[in-house]
Amino acid sequence: MQAMLKRILTSRVYDVARETPLERAPGLSEKIGNQVWLKREDLQPVFSFKLRGAYNRIAQLSAEERERGIMAASAGNHAQGVAFSARYLGIRAVIVMPATTPAIKVAAVKSYGAEVVLHGDNYSEAAQHCAELLQHNGMVFIHPFDDEAVIAGQGTIADEILRQSSGRLDAIFVPVGGGGLIAGIAAYIKAVCPEVKIIGVEPEDSCAMARSLECGQRIELDSVGIFADGVAVRQVGKRTFHYCQQYVDDMVLVNTDEICSGIKTIYQETRSIVEPAGALAVAGLQKYALQHGVQDQHLVAVNSGANMNFDRLRFVAERTQIGEKREALFAVSIPERPGALRHFCTSLVGERNITEFNYRLAEREKAQIFVGITIRNEQERGAFLAQLQQQGYDCVDLTDNDLAKTHIRYMVGGRSEQATQERLYRFWFPERPGALVRFLAALGAEWNISLFHYRDQGGDFGRVLVGLEVPEAESSRVSSVLDQLGYYYIDESANSAYRLFLKG
Repeated sequence: MQAMLKRILTSRVYDVARETPLERAPGLSEKIGNQVWLKREDLQPVFSFKLRGAYNRIAQLSAEERERGIMAASAGNHAQGVAFSARYLGIRAVIVMPATTPAIKVAAVKSYGAEVVLHGDNYSEAAQHCAELLQHNGMVFIHPFDDEAVIAGQGTIADEILRQSSGRLDAIFVPVGGGGLIAGIAAYIKAVCPEVKIIGVEPEDSCAMARSLECGQRIELDSVGIFADGVAVRQVGKRTFHYCQQYVDDMVLVNTDEICSGIKTIYQETRSIVEPAGALAVAGLQKYALQHGVQDQHLVAVNSGANMNFDRLRFVAERTQIGEKREALFAVSIPERPGALRHFCTSLVGERNITEFNYRLAEREKAQIFVGITIRNEQERGAFLAQLQQQGYDCVDLTDNDLAKTHIRYMVGGRSEQATQERLYRFWFPERPGALVRFLAALGAEWNISLFHYRDQGGDFGRVLVGLEVPEAESSRVSSVLDQLGYYYIDESANSAYRLFLKG
């Protein structure tokens, strides 16, 4: 411990890294009944804490080692730290990155002048290829986490946290991949303030450290999830595991939805958008405080990185409400007859807001709908399912079904040979409770709904697609009813996309 403490205190990180702020999160603090602070490592020059450890290691190379050049394997953030440091020190750098690395990280590494080799689907495969290349090129390997100098560089974060918090500190939540960050923070904190808890956070599908600590030895995962690509590591380091065994108090595992919720929470507090790995600590902090009933404590979460691909934001927004326990998804069978949908909405959904509704006429006896509703908590989710079952509906809770959330919700529907007199309308519903019920009441039981798709998009108006079975002689009358309803709509019955993909 004393040796690592000395390494941390003498680390050469501030040539390139900055002392990042420790910012209070007032909204999250009030929400969970604790004082929560965010350590803003997303504000580093490379938007990640990795610069600290990489530079500390490279700055200590001998003249002969610098002449040979350096090489690293990384999922992205370590690569940027190495490339940035190499450019600053005038050293040639080659980085091996998984082919699945977000484009924003690859582009950033190249912009710092490093050579990039893309190989494999995850860090472990990239690291193996890097080891093979090192056997032939004689370059110096800069390990992303299992190196004393790298660990010490990351540990400087703990020194800053203690000074910035003025000693008012109960626990620090730290994202965990290979373990370099948490090893450095834990070693420093336990040497200076051993009463402060160090709690690691990992994704459920990339939990190599939690599994290793549970087993008492390093284990290698068969596969890892890549949503939080910055921590997608199959096996933690020998040194980092040793430090974590001694100094880490607890581990928390979070799922994809909870990570997305963490990204949103950080955005609401800071107006910055962190990457999935960067939101791990906040996601774990929220979950841990709720599960353990933590109240009136001073908690710190490390925002570790902000190298987020813009294209991912749509997926994040889609999954956030479930991660916050504010949305539940169900598959429900209802009778296929006029008025059945209105009865479902008025008698069961009631004042709850519908967030999504997917339906396509398939058979005349029953209809299978995919519906999302807003909930206040997990208890309400269970109560709604019980209410459906008591009313005699066949239903399945899909809230935790990843296949349903990722794919099936977008595939409900298709062509229907049963819908022979269908007209298609695109609506802008006012985004308020009761808008759907008002629409269904206006239709009455005269025309059968053969298709329905709606997804809450967070705006003032919801986009809704509706198919109605309307005999040709009644087309003008249905138009009159829709006009009187007052919702803006467009008749899309002649749209070519409708004919190609939905029309029977």
